[in-house]
Formats: sequence, C-alpha cells, structure tokens
Amino acid sequence: MKISKRDARLWFSFFAQLPEEEQLSPRQMELAWAVISQIEEAVEAENEKLLQQIPGLKSQQGRTWYVGDDAKFPGGCKSCLLGTGLSAVRKTNRCNINCKFCYNYGEMEDQPPIGENMWEIGGTKFRTQDIPVLLSVQKKPTGIAYVYLEPFMEIEKYYPVVKMFSDAGVHQHLYTNGTLCTEENLKALGEHGLNELRFNLGATNCADRVIDFIGMAKKYIKKVGIETPMTPEFFDTFMQKKEKILATGLDFINCAELHLNGNNIGNYEGENMYMSRHGYVSPIWSRQLTLRFMRQAAEEKWPIVVHDCCNRTKFLRDLHLKTQEGGWFGASGYQMEFDRIPFEAFLPVLEDESFCFLEEEELPYGYRPGDIVL
Repeated sequence: MKISKRDARLWFSFFAQLPEEEQLSPRQMELAWAVISQIEEAVEAENEKLLQQIPGLKSQQGRTWYVGDDAKFPGGCKSCLLGTGLSAVRKTNRCNINCKFCYNYGEMEDQPPIGENMWEIGGTKFRTQDIPVLLSVQKKPTGIAYVYLEPFMEIEKYYPVVKMFSDAGVHQHLYTNGTLCTEENLKALGEHGLNELRFNLGATNCADRVIDFIGMAKKYIKKVGIETPMTPEFFDTFMQKKEKILATGLDFINCAELHLNGNNIGNYEGENMYMSRHGYVSPIWSRQLTLRFMRQAAEEKWPIVVHDCCNRTKFLRDLHLKTQEGGWFGASGYQMEFDRIPFEAFLPVLEDESFCFLEEEELPYGYRPGDIVL
C-alpha cells in the first residue's frame, strides 16, 4: 500500500509509544513496512538523481559504484564483492579513542577479549602456530581483513600472522584510526607483507598528524587509503584539507554509508533516517554526501578512486558471501541490527515538511487510524 505521509506519521507515533515487548499484529506490521518502503523509495529516487550527475561513474559488475583509476580500486573490496568473500581476523578488543559513529559506542570497555595468544578467524579460535595448518586444510580466501578494534594498540603481535598470510598469497588489509602509527610499525607491516592499510580519517576529524602517517604509509605499503563513515563533519573537514590529503599519494577513499545500531543511534537523534531492504538504518544525508563527494572527485579529477560503499553494496556483498559459502538461492546474512523497528527514529523524517513520498493513496478499511487493526 502507498500509505500517505500523514497516516505514516500517525501510525509511527502510535507504534513508538508501545512497550518494546509488545508485538505488532500482522496488519500493523503491514502498515509499518509500508511506511519503511515509502521512505526508502523516496530516498532512492533522490540518490538516483545524484548518481546521474557524476561524470565517469563506474561499477564493479553492478555491485558497487566508484570513480577514478581502475588500478587503484582496493583489492580488499574486490575480494569482498567478487572473490571468495572477506574473512575477518580478530585480535584486539580495545581502542584508544571513542567515536560517536562506532558500532561499539558506550560499550568500549565491555568488548570480550579474544583470548591470550589467540586469534579469531571465522568464529574459531586459533593460536599463531595453527594458521599454517588452517591454510593447508581449508581453501584459502582471496582476502582477509584485520578488524576489532584498534590493531595498533598491539601491532607487533600482528607481524608474524601477516607474514603467514602473505606467504600463502592471501590479500590482506588492516583498519586503523592512525593515531598510534610510527614509521617503525608502518615499515614493519610493509616488510611482513601487508597489502593494504585503511585509515579511518573521520575518527580524528582529519587530524594533520594522521594525514602525515597516510603519506608515510605509502612509502612501505603498496595500497593505502581512507575508509570512513560519511558524516557532515568528515565531509566538511576533508574539503578544508583536501589538497594536503590528496598530496599524501593515497590510492582510494571508501565512503562508507553510516549505519546505526542500538549503541550509536542515540548520537544521531533527530536526524532524518531510512531503512535499506529491511536491514541497515542510516541517516539519509550519509549516502547523499558520498555522492556529492564522488561528483566533486570526478569533476576535479582527483588522482584516486572514490568508492560508494553504501547499504546497497553491503546488501549485495552478503548475497555474494552466502553464494561462496554454498547457501541457497537468495540467502543472505544482511539484516536489521535492532530487535524491532526503531519507530521513534523515523519520526523526524515523517515530520519533515520538505521530505515527500513519491506516491500516496488512501488506506483501505481496517488500516486507517481509528480502525481496529488486528
């Protein structure tokens, strides 16, 4: 049903007041999903207009969008979207800074340890000496990513593992906020075979010191880039320091569409939100800023790749990953990161007079406010 914005606002105001444990009836869920669809369709229509304004727009087999030199498109993203997936390697459960967009916001001190002298790969715990056996027993992945939370807090522990995967021909990338980098540890990572280093430059609001480390990393590591949730703060500060950042010689910028969970959504209270494919909940401005960012990169011919790592890309990533795992047709691990629809989060966009649904119609009997909906 093409529910009107007025009716959508009335119903979501009612749903937001219900106790969390109260389950909606099937008809009420029909209304809820109709509202979510109306918002998403309007957002996608606007995003499509922005995409059409980007000169030289390219795709990786229709799974994601980017602009720039094909040779600089990050190998880790190719593994994720086109290869055998992207295996997460976990070691460090601590971080030295606290970002409001972090999925672990407010729980940084409560993250469970992986275990002394242990690594978590594919949900299984390994000692360092187990990894060569793992590589001989199972089909090696095209790529792995070191995640959770700030590896540079104990980066020296990573060197031998990086060397093992490098010797096995597995593409490796590692994420960092960049604040703990030194020339010594960057050089060591390069010497042990790290293929790709990704700086979350938004974590420090484009700190000059971290920008300098990006340039230093390029001396020792083949591919260096930025991967940051796209926020207004990052967009504005990047543009102020654009020339200095591009002068580092970095290869790519992955503009991640910011998606929210129960930990960080309160930091964005009052923003216009939408939900993508019944999954990730995001501020509408996040991808719109990315598309503006890409247009400027293309028009000014920045010497890098700028990649639209949006919710749609992540949706297709999970479809691809399930295929690689032998899943059934249509299987995916992509899902909403809330136990229930966070109805209150969508009230600002429903109350925004400038946001319009593409098409509206009267609700049928039994679904109108005042009707008994069972």
